[in-house]
Amino acid sequence: MKWKPDWPQAKENFIKWWNHEGPALLVTAPRREPIEPVPAPPEAPDVVAGWIDPDIRCPQAEHQMANTLFAGEAFPYFDTQIGPGSLGTLLGSEPNLVPGTVWYEPCIPDPDHYGPIRFEPEGNKWFGVHMALIEEGVRRANGRYLVSIPDLIENIDTLAAMRGNEELLYDLIERPAWVRRCVDEINEAYFAAFDLMFERVRDEDGGNAFSAFGVWGPGRTAKVQCDFSCMISPEMFREFVVPGLAAQCEWLDYSVYHLDGTTATQHLDALLEIESLNAIQWTPQAGRPGSGSPQWYDLYKTVLAGGKSVHVGAGHDEVLPLLDALGPKGVYIRTGAPDEDAARKLVETARQYR
Repeated sequence: MKWKPDWPQAKENFIKWWNHEGPALLVTAPRREPIEPVPAPPEAPDVVAGWIDPDIRCPQAEHQMANTLFAGEAFPYFDTQIGPGSLGTLLGSEPNLVPGTVWYEPCIPDPDHYGPIRFEPEGNKWFGVHMALIEEGVRRANGRYLVSIPDLIENIDTLAAMRGNEELLYDLIERPAWVRRCVDEINEAYFAAFDLMFERVRDEDGGNAFSAFGVWGPGRTAKVQCDFSCMISPEMFREFVVPGLAAQCEWLDYSVYHLDGTTATQHLDALLEIESLNAIQWTPQAGRPGSGSPQWYDLYKTVLAGGKSVHVGAGHDEVLPLLDALGPKGVYIRTGAPDEDAARKLVETARQYR
């Protein structure tokens, strides 16, 4: 990879992290000089173009990547996401594109008269938007960077976007068989959409970068999640979420679960029981210490003891204390540094933990 000369070594370290054998440390910093001259990117004429126009998104991403140092296992990739949870747009939900985020409009007003959930790529407007970004990214990359699979999201989170949170909570009680069927149908749609995208972005190792959390693996690689789980009991989580989640992890080659908020930690035991799940990423909710805080060390130790690797976003000064507390095996830390010298010094200091 032209913009990541030490990519072969970084890939080896990613594989060791997935296998619970070593650490992965991803450090980014602003470059003093761009790695390659890249013109200043155009400004988007409006919010929608800023989200979906390849001629806006690709130059913006290239300019940012060219001016970023990717140290340790950090690597450049064009993030093709159109908001978190865009699988729903492929299944009937319309996105509300606003600065900085995306909201999805429910599209299932009456489950009793709504047909099966199906992904039909032919003529699908939003699948076309996704693929246009991917195709332009692949065309322009020219061996300089990777092109990621977008943050599709799956399972009950996608159903909640299509149905509405409150409505789906009632459905879990009033029409549980319908919910289970929908989760199965969404899984099939996820597999089909992922595969079509994967065929365009997979690299020489048969792997891919995934837009969320900067992960790469030498096979089908993705972040999985269920933020809806904060609103349901462990019993409901095991009944409605775990079967689909386990099937997804078995289908993928490498998976990291996005555990979001303290009310989701009630499901940690169930997650650790999913044999095919490789890793868990922790995001505390607003108002709590960040994920690199010592407050969460015990949570990470529980995950590691359960045989899963951990994925941590941390401050620059939190990296070495994390490695001291957790050890190196199965620990992924993603951080930023103020400048190139600080980034390289941190990576060099952390070598003692390998």
